[in-house]
Amino acid sequence: MSEQTQAQSQGRTARRVVVVGAGMAGVQTAVALREQGFTGSVTLIGAEPHQPYDRPPLSKAVLLGKAEGSAFDVDFEALDIELQLGREALGLRPEDHELDTATGPVPYDVLVVATGAEPIQLPGAEGVPGVHLLRTLDDAERLRPVLAQQHDIVVVGAGWIGAEFATAAREAGCAVTVVEAADRPLAGALPAEVAAPMAAWYASSGASLRTHARVERIEPGAVVLDDGSRVPAGAVVVGIGARPATAWLAGSGIALGAHREVVADDHLRTSVPDVYAVGDCASFPSGRYENRLLVHHWDNALQGPRTVAANIIGEAPAAYDPVPYFWSEQFGRFVQYVGHHAPADTTLWRGDPSAPAWTVCWLRDTRLVALLAVGRPRDLAQGRRLIEAGTPMNPELLVDPSKPLKAATAA
Repeated sequence: MSEQTQAQSQGRTARRVVVVGAGMAGVQTAVALREQGFTGSVTLIGAEPHQPYDRPPLSKAVLLGKAEGSAFDVDFEALDIELQLGREALGLRPEDHELDTATGPVPYDVLVVATGAEPIQLPGAEGVPGVHLLRTLDDAERLRPVLAQQHDIVVVGAGWIGAEFATAAREAGCAVTVVEAADRPLAGALPAEVAAPMAAWYASSGASLRTHARVERIEPGAVVLDDGSRVPAGAVVVGIGARPATAWLAGSGIALGAHREVVADDHLRTSVPDVYAVGDCASFPSGRYENRLLVHHWDNALQGPRTVAANIIGEAPAAYDPVPYFWSEQFGRFVQYVGHHAPADTTLWRGDPSAPAWTVCWLRDTRLVALLAVGRPRDLAQGRRLIEAGTPMNPELLVDPSKPLKAATAA
């Protein structure tokens, strides 16, 4: 047997892989290992008692009672993936190659950290009756009767999740007020000139958007803002962001970044041997964007696991440098974003932002680095390929929305 064949054989067998976190990133890691031929043991550990499920439907079909759940269509038994649900990770001892859980230690040869992100709590609101988060299946099930009873609802935060929840609440017939501390929706995600047109979407749907509005406190039946005004609230939904769920790694020696995320390398390896990290809980260096990226979106949790699996098996080590992508459905609009706009030096518009459909393109040195498409999925699909290829663009052609994006190249 050649050395290469022997290494490949060892990569596929004789190891225990433990995946911590049973969301999209964890499930896809376990599945990718089997799809790529790994024959060692694979254990998937999740803190929640539910069968692993997908999160995007929670703010849509599940919340509105159009679906009972969103369990992944994966036959774990057929794939020989051992599920251990309702088992929370409490700590990690790399020197012993053991994961500590509430029900005892779990030995591993290779560990994959995929514990995702957890919602940021509104200070002073934790445990207050009538205050909700929307991150888990249990959260969605608690909120479903709130919508069915058509309560007056206050949403704290006009980010992606706040807009999606406000959309569902309006569809359910609730009166909705969204309060946002910044001067516009999506202040942390998009530049001011791009986010500003989206403010009108709230009013057009019948929701009230109040910017420059900070919550002072929550009282029974009302949210009190820092200007003293009281907003009636039968229920309050907090959507002010999420942070990596990594508190359980304290003392493990795994390097964490400024946002408490696991600092992974371009192969999604952590600072500790035999431990990888993937999904919402990990940042990675992007050669494409010359920066470290922390991506809290579904597509990253889908793509990253393939790289982790390939690197665990070790036959063809793979670097991870995706073009980030996500989408959001809000107020009757399909919003898609691809790339990373921070390094751009030029912003170009395709279409009128007051119209139902338009696109924003970000360029750096004539090359497309990011794109936001509202109701223009073809722009998104073509733009993604152009970003990946690094194709030089013709700005004059690019701003003409009647021309296909792929026809706006400089060639």
